[in-house]
Amino acid sequence: MTITVITVSHNSAATIRDTLESVRQQTHPTVEHIVVDGASTDGTVGIVQEFGHVARFISEPDQGLYEAMNKGIALATGDVIGILNSDDVYAGPNALAHIADMLKKTGAGAAYADLNYVHPRVLHRTIRHWRSGVYAREQFRFGWMPPHPTFFVHRKHYETLGGYDTHFRIAADYELMLRFLYKNHVSACYLPEVLVLMRTGGISNASLRHRWHAHREDRRAWIKNGLRPGLFTHWLKPIRKIPQYWVAGH
Repeated sequence: MTITVITVSHNSAATIRDTLESVRQQTHPTVEHIVVDGASTDGTVGIVQEFGHVARFISEPDQGLYEAMNKGIALATGDVIGILNSDDVYAGPNALAHIADMLKKTGAGAAYADLNYVHPRVLHRTIRHWRSGVYAREQFRFGWMPPHPTFFVHRKHYETLGGYDTHFRIAADYELMLRFLYKNHVSACYLPEVLVLMRTGGISNASLRHRWHAHREDRRAWIKNGLRPGLFTHWLKPIRKIPQYWVAGH
């Protein structure tokens, strides 16, 4: 099973070396790493070029990270595709091997795991712990979603169900997972371990204003797919994050 990891970047020189190194260190024998860069001007390109394990690298202007992800998907040749942002890292060298084992054992179309939000400069300092829990489709109606950087799906589902909808500026990842798992019943399995360390400061959590835009886009994701959410689905989604801080502190 070949796993394609897609990393999108734009002026990520401060963090992308950690990302590239964490992919290079993976013990899974067949990993295709694709880096799609948005014409960075800060030294990102030079850093990527230092890493010989990178299978495909393009650097050109784009319309944002979701268009860049779609470019990566179009280039992917692996059986399974995952996304690792240019400021995130895998929690250990066996992360991809464990995902591959889980997918083989269960025969599921997708897999996901847990994620730690960490201090931007001290990666072993956990700020939030996102425990995903065992998959149950109806949990989407109660504000559930898996952490996007831990989400791996067979490439054939991108081919049949499409990629990221670039009309969404913040919640295209939520819309894609809702479309794949909830609307189209792609089977999913849960790997109960921390797979990814994500530096704090992501787009959808950057401010109350961004959170409000994400809330509106979450609602639009259901409408776009002809789905009816629960009465409190969109309010429960941010509320579900509160216990993540408590868990991180214990």
